[in-house]
Amino acid sequence: MKQMILLSILCFLFISFGVASVSAQTCMNDYQKFKPNGTYDANRRLILSSLPSNVTAQDGFFYSASIGQEPNRVYATGMCIPDSTPEMCTECIKNVTDGLIKSCPEQTNAFNWTSDPTLCYVRYSDTSFSGTFVLYPYTVLTRPGNTTSNLTDFKEIWDRLISRLVNAASAAKSTPSSSNNHYAADSAALTPGQNIYALMQCTPDISSSDCEACLRRNIVDYQGCCGLKQGGVVMQPSCYLRWELYTYFNAFGNIRVASPPPQPPVSVPVPVPQPSEGSKGISAGVVLAITVPTVVIVFILIVLGLSLFRRRKSFQRAKIKSGITTLDSLQFDFHTIEVATENFTSSNKLGQGGFGEVFKGTLPNGTEVAVKRLSKASEQGAEEFKNEVVVVAKLQHRNLVRLLGFCLEREEKLLIFEYVHNKSLDYFLFDPTKQGQLDWTKRYNIIRGITRGILYLHQDSRLTIIHRDLKASNILLDADMNPKIADFGMARIFGMDQTGANTNRIAGTRGYMSPEYVMQGRFSTKSDVYSFGVIVLEIISGQKTRFVHQSHTIVENLVTYAWRLWRNGSPLELVDPAISENCQPEEVTRCIHIALLCVQHNPTDRPTLSTIDLMLTSMSLLLSSPHQPGFFFPNRRNQERDGSESSQSTIRSTSHTINEVTITDLDPR
Repeated sequence: MKQMILLSILCFLFISFGVASVSAQTCMNDYQKFKPNGTYDANRRLILSSLPSNVTAQDGFFYSASIGQEPNRVYATGMCIPDSTPEMCTECIKNVTDGLIKSCPEQTNAFNWTSDPTLCYVRYSDTSFSGTFVLYPYTVLTRPGNTTSNLTDFKEIWDRLISRLVNAASAAKSTPSSSNNHYAADSAALTPGQNIYALMQCTPDISSSDCEACLRRNIVDYQGCCGLKQGGVVMQPSCYLRWELYTYFNAFGNIRVASPPPQPPVSVPVPVPQPSEGSKGISAGVVLAITVPTVVIVFILIVLGLSLFRRRKSFQRAKIKSGITTLDSLQFDFHTIEVATENFTSSNKLGQGGFGEVFKGTLPNGTEVAVKRLSKASEQGAEEFKNEVVVVAKLQHRNLVRLLGFCLEREEKLLIFEYVHNKSLDYFLFDPTKQGQLDWTKRYNIIRGITRGILYLHQDSRLTIIHRDLKASNILLDADMNPKIADFGMARIFGMDQTGANTNRIAGTRGYMSPEYVMQGRFSTKSDVYSFGVIVLEIISGQKTRFVHQSHTIVENLVTYAWRLWRNGSPLELVDPAISENCQPEEVTRCIHIALLCVQHNPTDRPTLSTIDLMLTSMSLLLSSPHQPGFFFPNRRNQERDGSESSQSTIRSTSHTINEVTITDLDPR
């Protein structure tokens, strides 16, 4: 008997040791590094070392600050959950900061959620992230082994609990500078002897809608790979989700768990052995009936304990980079989309292009979506389509249209995106009756937003992505006129050290394509820069790039026209009359200057998006003088003015710019 008790204790200890601390140190923006032991590193170490005391000094266990001067300024945030003690919080924050310094020795942007000895969070960056909603990168951690409960009951109870927590956590509280804001912990009875414990936390500085979106994305990411596990965690820079079958973080002490609904009694007849006449003890059969099950149960506990002991770090990192687990979480069935779009009725049709048609739809939960029904004539295969979906799904930025899912069923290929209410930029920009809705402030903010979106594609995401079809109709505007770049059907991914590529299939829109792409099939990040420059000129002028201006033997497109005005010293003549009286002349002139640098004929003369972003934010930065742009039209007046400037390139490009043809490969976008 003593041996059995000892074995039970050992099994309990093995299981207890199997509970691992949760930690996810993520060094973001690996491309952008600082010099170790330099000014930035010194500032980083200084502000991180001050976090433990500063976080615990706040009533709400949330602290945010910055230190140093640009470009070596460091922004940092620290937080512990509300139920932490000051001692636990101090220890946890110190563990995180020490870990980040060791794990991210050169990275300018990193974050970490950890649970040792409580749940705490630290993030630092070279740019301010206060109030910023970030979904990428994310990490999923799972506990080995699937749930042993009734799957139908488990899913129903789990879904109700998680839905209740999302609503509670995303609801804004009266303590915006406290970790109690956007925090919730709750539990639900799974069986009479087992409960589900779940906890959610968003950084308290983001909005309620952003918190809800972040947490719901966590749920999708978790269910896509690990929905039947016995516990799991999803961590993003802006939010955190964890659920278990046991308590943790001292977060559930004041929570009462409602009993599960009573199960109908099951009557099992138990045979009562009759002692033989004259017997004075328990029969051998009874002893055997008691001993065998006990030994089997003990053996199972020992095996389970040993297994958990060997997996002390039982949470298995499941950073979803690609593969079918990600796709499963994004896949819609065709019937759902058919119902959402009312069987693709013409009244829900938003537009049409070479790729197919776009429809507005409403999902069963009320979410409005835009559905791209790709052309059945597309040459893109199912696997290529899936790969494209995985790539686009990873792109998470406020200035990019978000992919919600896809459908690949029968002969249908559907992409489901967030619905953006104000249609596209060209809808406002080129309509004389709507141009006035875009004053200069809105137009300048649109330019800034497009810059940040392309910068993310080129540099800030873990992939280097060339869009290849940037144009006004692919810039969507949300309810606040913030731009969102759409349509990645022709996008191409570059490797870490790749700077350019060639193609024999020229795909894009005339007027936006760079000279080297049209004439040589050569594309790079500088191809997108050229397209961006054209878009900026369109935003300023309210004119389409393919418009033809004819007077005094001059034949011009928008780029040529802007260049002539610049050379004549009258760039403000380019400005849309709808905004000319209320714009900032210096700001407009600088934007025209930047646009002309972007449309230079030689790709090496065009600035990178990071430089463009700096040009727009720092008015003190001196700009180089632009030269003759690509696709310059030869004519009597500008040939006399420009003399010997590259006549060969101007002649070669004449037939490429006034043509209003859009070239589009029939690939899904």
